[in-house]
Amino acid sequence: MRVTVAVAGEDTREVEVDDGATYADLLEPLPYGAHEVSVLVDGRPVPEDAPVEADEVEVLRLVKGG
Repeated sequence: MRVTVAVAGEDTREVEVDDGATYADLLEPLPYGAHEVSVLVDGRPVPEDAPVEADEVEVLRLVKGG
């Protein structure tokens, strides 16, 4: 399955994942871990262990600081 991944404020990439892959698997080719980002489908966050069911997702980088 080919998924379009738009990283907010950065670029858009095409990522190939196997059937049954999770949203955490979708992040593997990206330079971000699941603890650094939220994956959004139709503007709503999805659990990282949920199976990929969308062909377009947005990745929102989480920012920490003080």
